[in-house]
Amino acid sequence: MGFLDTLLGRTKPVKPDLDQLFGLPAAAVTLTAAAGFKPTGEGSVCFAAVEGGAFAQLQEEVQGLLDADVTGSGEGVPVEFSQDSYGYTWLLSRHTSDDVAGLVNDLHAVNTVLQDGGFGPQLLCSLVSFRDARGRSLALVYLYKRGTFYPFAPLTGEKRDNALELQVKAMVEDDLRVEKDLSRWFPVWGAPGL
Repeated sequence: MGFLDTLLGRTKPVKPDLDQLFGLPAAAVTLTAAAGFKPTGEGSVCFAAVEGGAFAQLQEEVQGLLDADVTGSGEGVPVEFSQDSYGYTWLLSRHTSDDVAGLVNDLHAVNTVLQDGGFGPQLLCSLVSFRDARGRSLALVYLYKRGTFYPFAPLTGEKRDNALELQVKAMVEDDLRVEKDLSRWFPVWGAPGL
């Protein structure tokens, strides 16, 4: 960064660090112990789809990778693709609620395949969902372009529980690199798995 960048308030973009995703199992233990939020076993990756054969082939590769029967049990991991009202594509992966590590491996694999295929700029976020005994939903959202996490606690009517989000931030900041700029804590209304 040069002098003018500093003077004009421009910052150097943060390089994505997909290995940050591996902090999610520890954060899940923290959330369960400290707040009663348990993993649902669902997580998703959001990306901007691109027209063309190369991207379609990559999407098929991701589907095949996650649907593959790696356990020998005869059952693949169910994976679903969907599109939201903004035109973004979501990949939803499901595991048992006690297999956060397996879910994180799936999310990491999807992000890595897209990044290595040259589609890193299309990656937006990944999230893992939680629910408490009162039925409240919570997601830990990973911002690909920032390499950071933030909590998202939706309420009915497209409202958020900001107090809960700040409490969760304090709980997990020893486990995850939490986004400090609250204006980047974007809502992910209707995200698959949430």
